[in-house]
Order: sequence, then structure tokens, then C-alpha cells
Amino acid sequence: MVNPFHLAIPVRNITEARDFYLHTLGCRQGRSSDHWVDLDLYGHQLVCHLDETLGDEGQVRLIKNDVDDHGVPVPHFGVVLNMTDWQALADRLTTAGVEFIIEPYVRFKGQPGEQATLFFLDPSGNALEFKAFKDWSQLFAVD
Repeated sequence: MVNPFHLAIPVRNITEARDFYLHTLGCRQGRSSDHWVDLDLYGHQLVCHLDETLGDEGQVRLIKNDVDDHGVPVPHFGVVLNMTDWQALADRLTTAGVEFIIEPYVRFKGQPGEQATLFFLDPSGNALEFKAFKDWSQLFAVD
């Protein structure tokens, strides 16, 4: 078994975050309080913590770097999935009407490191990337 990561992120509203991660992404809920909620994100522990400085309509600061002619948000997080699960998630997000920062597409097609990727924001502005590799052995490959 791979060791699961633990990541805590700021959110502007716990109820809104819980709804998004449970219903839009399909996470399962763990422990929670009025100020935080534990979520099972593909076997990893994601914790949404209330950040009252964001306010009701606030967003975490979004910075983008140019990668492959796309404005990639920094920071971002997500999970590397298999291609079948990645496509199911891409379809789920599209059906839910999630606005993509970077639409689902395949990078390095036909090359070492071929991977599918997509980027979007949660309601608080946290950037997420989910990707899948055609060949898992290429996950940490160097050109």
C-alpha cells in the first residue's frame, strides 16, 4: 500500500466545501466540526479548514505559471489516477458543470510521460489537478 498523504486547505465555508467535495468530486466524509471536515480523496486525507479571512465570497489567491501554453495555477494539488478513473472524473466534472481552468487533454501524446490532465477550482479558489499516465512507470521519468 502507498502511504496516503494528508493535506489541509483553507475554505471560506465548511458547508459549501463539504457539498463540493462530497457531491461534485465524490469524496467520503470522515470526522468534522464547525471549523473543519476530513475527506477521503481517493484514499488520501484532505482536510478543509475554515478561513474566516476569506469571507463569504472570498477566494484564495491564484497565481499562474506558463506551462505548455497554459496558465497552470500555483499552488495546486490532486491525485494521479488510472486512465479509466481519470476519464470518469472528467466526465463527472463536465456533467456537474464545473468550469475548467485547463480543459481535460493529453500532454506528450505518443511520447514518454504521456499523461491526461485537467485543472479546476473548488468554490474557495483552491486549484486542483487530476492526471493519469498512459504508463505508470513514467510518473517520475526524466527526459
